[in-house]
Amino acid sequence: MKQNPFKIASLSIQHVLAMYAGAVIVPLIVGGALKFSGEQLTYLVSIDILMCGLATILQVWQNRFFGIGLPIVLGCTFTAVGPMIAIGGQYGVSAIYGSILISGLMVILISQSFGKLIKLFPPVVTGSVVTIIGITLIPVAMNNIAGGQGSPDFGAGSNIALAFGTLLFIIVLYRFFTGFIRSISILLGLVAGTLAASVMGKVNFSAVADASWFHMVRPFYFGTPTFELTPILTMTLVAIVSLVESTGVYFALSDITGRKLTEKDLSRGYRAEGLAIILGALFNSFPYTTYSQNVGLVQLSGVKSKNVIYTMGTMLIVLGFVPKIGALTTVIPTPVLGGAMVAMFGMVIAYGIKMLSKVEFASQENLLIIACSVGMGLGVTAVPDIFSHMPEAVKILTNNGIVAGSLTAIFLNIVFNVLKPMKQDLADQKLTSKAS
Repeated sequence: MKQNPFKIASLSIQHVLAMYAGAVIVPLIVGGALKFSGEQLTYLVSIDILMCGLATILQVWQNRFFGIGLPIVLGCTFTAVGPMIAIGGQYGVSAIYGSILISGLMVILISQSFGKLIKLFPPVVTGSVVTIIGITLIPVAMNNIAGGQGSPDFGAGSNIALAFGTLLFIIVLYRFFTGFIRSISILLGLVAGTLAASVMGKVNFSAVADASWFHMVRPFYFGTPTFELTPILTMTLVAIVSLVESTGVYFALSDITGRKLTEKDLSRGYRAEGLAIILGALFNSFPYTTYSQNVGLVQLSGVKSKNVIYTMGTMLIVLGFVPKIGALTTVIPTPVLGGAMVAMFGMVIAYGIKMLSKVEFASQENLLIIACSVGMGLGVTAVPDIFSHMPEAVKILTNNGIVAGSLTAIFLNIVFNVLKPMKQDLADQKLTSKAS
């Protein structure tokens, strides 16, 4: 049956709007934290929008090598924000893209067998990791609320008013609206905050005026990738956590579309994400993962056509070639961004807690896993020099709160939840052999 082009276009635009705030705010946060110039920030936003479109098409296009073939939207993962800022601050921007590149290769290597490894990453581990990441991001938001570290008006009343006004506007939208308006409340909050800042004379449109209407993307815009072990470990953990989340999205959409997934389907889906991550590294953008807000849109609209997602991906690619559109997002003042960050980063923590809600809390072992991993992650983040006198081989695993907390969660889960059943199985086998 022939589909209505107008309906396809309108539904595609709706998908773009549902994910646009998430796609745009990640480069703004990372680029702002790493002190990128206006031109660099414009490029980062533009290339990210383009890569979101390309990554989405890779996942929807099912073939024998990659692509799960479901109406899935891919975007830059929030889970990577904290690690990218930490890596860039300590090792430089080139190390960010080296670690993303290797993590993408790792995803492709484990794509065939990841279903078997997933038992190492139950909700008690993934929930703890996501919670740790959210907690480590909050200081970034608070600094931006005050105007950004090093700004001459840091902590000024006008900055605080803008930030909390933006946050209040977002909360009001959540309180009084549902559905689509609620799904783009962050985007609307950023627009409202920027308009208020413009009235106060705090918006500079020179970046928009200077940006060209069209540009060609190029690989290694920020330099050739470099490779450091700690950043590679960090981003590989982020990629694995994203795969676990993506698996849930795959099954949610398979249920909505009535299509049963096979192991080969899952492997192709993981491989598509690995390819998207590698392309993100080559073109100096971000790691990419499934966006759950667009799954909700598929459920709400009842339209499951892949043509809608193909069209949406094409729209993003076209937008990515127009720097003026990317430059528009860079004029958002730091305090406005900070106000929105409180909600967004708080949602990362809340999502981590939601993942933890699937955990059996009657188990003291699970409580100890959460307590030690979150405690270690937060502790190392708050006191980064705690292991400064340890050997370099140890510091690789301990000088980053996300890595330290994540490895603690994985190790304790193996001790309490993986080895214990294995030990019980061996004991049962002995009893059976004696009985026979």
